[in-house]
Amino acid sequence: MRLLLTTSQGIEDLAGAEVRSLLDRIGVPFRVEEKPLGVEGRVSVEVGEAFYIDEKGRKRELSVATYLNEKSRLLHRVIVEIASERFEGIGEHEPERALRRIEDFVASLPVERFVKVSESFAVRSFRKGEHKITSVDIAKTVGKAIFERLERFGKPKVNLDHPSVIFRAELVGETFFLGIDTTGDSSLHKRPWRVYDHPAHLKASIANALIELAEPDGGSFIDPFCGSGTIPIELALRGYSGRINCLEKYRKHLRGAEMNAVSAGVYDKIEFILGDATRLSEYVESVDFAVSNLPYGLKIGRKSMIPKLYMDFFGELAKVLEKRGVFITTEKRAIEKAMEENGFKIVHHRLIGHGGLRVHAYVIE
Repeated sequence: MRLLLTTSQGIEDLAGAEVRSLLDRIGVPFRVEEKPLGVEGRVSVEVGEAFYIDEKGRKRELSVATYLNEKSRLLHRVIVEIASERFEGIGEHEPERALRRIEDFVASLPVERFVKVSESFAVRSFRKGEHKITSVDIAKTVGKAIFERLERFGKPKVNLDHPSVIFRAELVGETFFLGIDTTGDSSLHKRPWRVYDHPAHLKASIANALIELAEPDGGSFIDPFCGSGTIPIELALRGYSGRINCLEKYRKHLRGAEMNAVSAGVYDKIEFILGDATRLSEYVESVDFAVSNLPYGLKIGRKSMIPKLYMDFFGELAKVLEKRGVFITTEKRAIEKAMEENGFKIVHHRLIGHGGLRVHAYVIE
């Protein structure tokens, strides 16, 4: 079986490492490929059959797709891949020609192996890149091809709102994927514990990627701009044994973070502090790890404030940080200057896709 896994751009290696670790636990043969066909934000897995022993000692087949949906912290979707294809030049094609190529390809696929005619289905589509067709065009075309293919075997059922089977059709640049979406309509990064949304909250998948980059070892941890608490909550949900601090300047957001922590069942694992990160040393004498989604764009209001904010914050961080910090922002020049002038060494840098932006992620010591 081949699985197509989706995640945020720029963390494919971390997602791939997580998948390898999870599959190692169940002793299943597998092969992981990051950025299959050069597509960012995707991980492909060839995986064999997996089994478990039930409470009566019987050998049962384990659904690897379900297992990854339940255990992963970095993935967005788990898709059972039916087929993939490169459509050279599809971005320049007129709509009719582009859609015809997709329709002919889908019509040739044995989709009847993946859905019973008695089951209702729908197509969800995703498109990224320069094309003269839309995701709605793709969904309609793929749905038509699947319907006509299934008509050979009975009377297909379409249910756009509550389908039994969801086909996922993706066109990324010139690469087309078709599969069965086992995750459903809500991406895995949309955590059920989130009852309060910060205006610019961080995806839980990216929060976990930042935690992976920090490599916390049980030492004290702080998110000095914690917002609605995504990073501290995700760390606490891992069963982290060290002290976790959540510092936030605005009472409204701190209350929201507390509400989210209660919802996640980790309120007693986190210390919530109302305070200003530019006075960090007033709240903590020392901290081993600091990880945060720094204010930028909508989070700051006036961009002219950012250089001073960053300079003041990293000046305070230099007084208390013992081991490692991980931070993301769009403001490359401002953060690099602030880190350099306050004596920090950048040991890793990468770009991560978040909310339509490419944000800079830094690991410092």
